Amino acid sequence: MNVSFEFFPPADVEMEATLWRSVERLAPLAPCFVSVTYGADGSTRTRTHQLVTRIQRETPLTGAPHLTCVGASRGEILDIARQYRDQGIRHIVALRGDPPKGAASYEPHPDGFAYAADLVAGLKSVADFEISVAAYPEVHPEAPSAKFDLDNLKRKLDAGASRAITQFFYDIDAFLRFRDLCADSGLRAPIVPGILPITRFPQVLRMANRCGAHVPRWLEERFHGLDDDAETRRLIAASVAIEQVHTLERHGVRDFHFYTLNRAELTYAICHALGVRPSRQPSAAPVTLGATT
Repeated sequence: MNVSFEFFPPADVEMEATLWRSVERLAPLAPCFVSVTYGADGSTRTRTHQLVTRIQRETPLTGAPHLTCVGASRGEILDIARQYRDQGIRHIVALRGDPPKGAASYEPHPDGFAYAADLVAGLKSVADFEISVAAYPEVHPEAPSAKFDLDNLKRKLDAGASRAITQFFYDIDAFLRFRDLCADSGLRAPIVPGILPITRFPQVLRMANRCGAHVPRWLEERFHGLDDDAETRRLIAASVAIEQVHTLERHGVRDFHFYTLNRAELTYAICHALGVRPSRQPSAAPVTLGATT
């Protein structure tokens, strides 16, 4: 079983402390890599760089920064890639990126990479990076058709991407149909399910509406009436996610990517249920993280 985790750059000191506690808790599970997100409009570029290089420098983990096409020229993006290469970072998550705030739709930078497939090819010209890209089991909300979306995924993989990590989903049948469609279309790269443990259900609903992920009625019913009951929410959330990953496991899934939201508790519990556990007790060799300077 292979797992990977996603973090995002913290916005303040309190969130930074929470993040590093989560890194310390999850590091003993030996993930294949940990990715670090990039602001929708490239706004967290510096913080993403600082976080991923610190992870690479101060922990045994493999850091994988997100890079997008938004808000930068080809030259700027390739310069960032060269900096990562020179710092020993060899895994990148390449994404088109979301439109900047206030923009009605995505418009490519006039001197930039237009789409993720172009970005993947550009990154491969800098170094032989291991590159992950995004996939959408329920179709990207901007795609005119499922075929168009699948063809776009094929272009990204043909350009040199190693794997596709899916948008989060709660309709398992939708993921399995998508995986079969990829296989039937000749795509051989791993299609890794993105798992989002539910911490606050209204937040998940908002995120699902933005990315086109279906939230089943039964899931809404499980969280109904728990807005002010954090303890029960956590129990239900763990139960839902463990049920989800065990079902996927029964269908042959062996790789999982967890959107941690910078919190370790649910992700650690789900991994434990999957049989992903520390090879030694964390107290025997803890990850030591100093204060940010």
